[in-house]
Amino acid sequence: MTRMTQKMLTRRAALAIAATTVAALSLGAPASAQMDKPIKVAAIYTVPVEQQWVSRIHKALNAAKDRGDIEYAFSENVANTDYERVMREYAEAGNHLIVGEVFGVERAARKVATDYPDTAFLMGSSFGSSKPNFSVFDNFIHEPSYLTGIIAGAETESNVIGMVGGYAIPEVNRLMNAFIEGALSVNPDVKFLVTFIGSWYDPPKAKEAAFAMIDQGADVLYAERFGVSDAAQERSIKAIGNVIDTAGDYPGTILSSALWHMEPTIDRAIAAVTEGRFEPADYGQYSYMAYDGGSFVVDESLADAEAIATAKAKETEIKDGLFRVNVNDAEPKSTM
Repeated sequence: MTRMTQKMLTRRAALAIAATTVAALSLGAPASAQMDKPIKVAAIYTVPVEQQWVSRIHKALNAAKDRGDIEYAFSENVANTDYERVMREYAEAGNHLIVGEVFGVERAARKVATDYPDTAFLMGSSFGSSKPNFSVFDNFIHEPSYLTGIIAGAETESNVIGMVGGYAIPEVNRLMNAFIEGALSVNPDVKFLVTFIGSWYDPPKAKEAAFAMIDQGADVLYAERFGVSDAAQERSIKAIGNVIDTAGDYPGTILSSALWHMEPTIDRAIAAVTEGRFEPADYGQYSYMAYDGGSFVVDESLADAEAIATAKAKETEIKDGLFRVNVNDAEPKSTM
């Protein structure tokens, strides 16, 4: 046997051993292990669970708990300065999946995730997923928001619509812009008043902003925040709901609402963790109407019949993939 042949055999043997070792490690990795139900899930919220956006996540997780798929613990009203600590506490407690929203603590949250590679993280975020275990989601309900715009554009008599939002971030901007496009599609004369209150949960401040818009001639209000519909009801004008259906709380006031359903997102993440196939991914698409992550409701006793027919026809086109609502993350501005 020549020296060259010996070297080749030795190299092949080393490669074979390395491949066997990698295969063995892969088979034993936590990410590939099937888990028994219920798995442990924790959620971290910076606002009360009654707040629109968070309430949809909370609702979906409670549904999974009621099915016996998960054990569920959560913390609400967590300050950004405490978010990293709470994430670590839940990870140390052995939770398999941690859900939350990290818009104000992106860097810190992603650092925590890298420190706990065996824990899956699913976080509301303006940015993308990251290895090894950080997935993201968002409430892409711009499609039903466009449909509610159709209803509002047809309903306004003053041709002035007021819009009150929390912060001018992409997640809010895209819904408002879609609403504006929907309204203009049926009423090119409508003008918009836009205000951001600088808070995710301050109903009195939102209500005050809404009153100011009514004083400027708005006869329909886009209620991105709690408090706006209260102003509409007190002044006997109409409002458009966002994320949740509050028509029962404001009878005769809510024309239409764009609803967010977090179940398609949450259920997919839980299944991925349970089946040992969770990977960093963007779950945002599961908020689209095609996945039943968003829907459109309208009070047919209040809204214009022709506008309802137009909106429902457009809804069918969206679901059939024949009409695409623009995703416009730019900050909307007042047009009067």
